[in-house]
Amino acid sequence: MHLIDQLEKELGKKQLPDVHVGDTVDVHYLIREGEKERVQVFIGTVIAMSGRGIRKSITVRRIVQGEGVERTFPLHSPRVQDVISTRRGSVRRSKLYYLRDRVGKKTRIKELIGSRISKKAAKAAAAETPAPAGESDEERTAETVEA
Repeated sequence: MHLIDQLEKELGKKQLPDVHVGDTVDVHYLIREGEKERVQVFIGTVIAMSGRGIRKSITVRRIVQGEGVERTFPLHSPRVQDVISTRRGSVRRSKLYYLRDRVGKKTRIKELIGSRISKKAAKAAAAETPAPAGESDEERTAETVEA
């Protein structure tokens, strides 16, 4: 293992939030005002993800008083307390910079109904959970895929 990979593993957060481009998120960010610290919530749409490992960050955009505001948050930063995905977006691009040119209802992103779980992942998840008495693996897998 390389030295940089080892440092990233030690210094990074153990659990990262499940966030994708197009999602509407609440970013709980710790800010300082003089001697006091408080958590401020930044609610917006993830328009870009960049980096990997400990350098991974997301760019979140929202409209405040008719003006677009973008902010980039490093996910492994100790100042980022929590990132909660409130709405999944159905997008086909990795960068949503085209939203910068749009105003009003045109900035809406279609909501993704269901989950982004594949059939293989559903089978793996079903295999990990113990089966209730009288239920076979095939029945449990079929229920997981339908849900």
